[in-house]
Amino acid sequence: MVQLLDAAAVVFAEAGYAKATTNAIARQAGVSPGTLYQFFANKEALAEALAERYRSELAAAHQKAFDPGTAQLPLPELVDRMIRPMVEVNLENPGFKALFGSGDLPDKLTAPTRALQKAVTGRVAEVLAARYPGLPTDRLETTAAVATQIFAALLGTIVTTPAAHRERWITELNQALVGYLTPLGADLAPTLSTHQPLSVADSG
Repeated sequence: MVQLLDAAAVVFAEAGYAKATTNAIARQAGVSPGTLYQFFANKEALAEALAERYRSELAAAHQKAFDPGTAQLPLPELVDRMIRPMVEVNLENPGFKALFGSGDLPDKLTAPTRALQKAVTGRVAEVLAARYPGLPTDRLETTAAVATQIFAALLGTIVTTPAAHRERWITELNQALVGYLTPLGADLAPTLSTHQPLSVADSG
């Protein structure tokens, strides 16, 4: 069954859901259409199984990436811990991003996955709230949303870049996020008084 799902992911990503056929999926998997139908009644059943597999793996990646207990790590290490599980789940499922972003998949299949993807911003906000407890809610939400967009903007490049060069792009993503988030710590740091302390003579 895994072989069929992997083949379906490739065909859906290349042809789109509407144009994909079970014959093409069976051919990609190297099996007969009859074998495919032993496991899946139609391409919607295949897409539904793919969606469930992706949601499960994405949820597991969220658990690894967004742990408020790691919030006080040095910022570069914290960012690395957040981005790597998310990069890995997309590398392991290269067809899913194309499939679920194609727009021609039935809404009942994409809605739960979209909700899980949108939850990333909320999970980022949880980690930031643990790291910067004094951050106002509106700024917290905006910062989490922008950080998520920075990640999303580079994710496609990271996934499609040859493995030999991928680490360079992950490093660039880390540096971009660290650069964006670093001022938060400075803004919330206690400000030193500019007034000189009174001397003994002054106090007299």
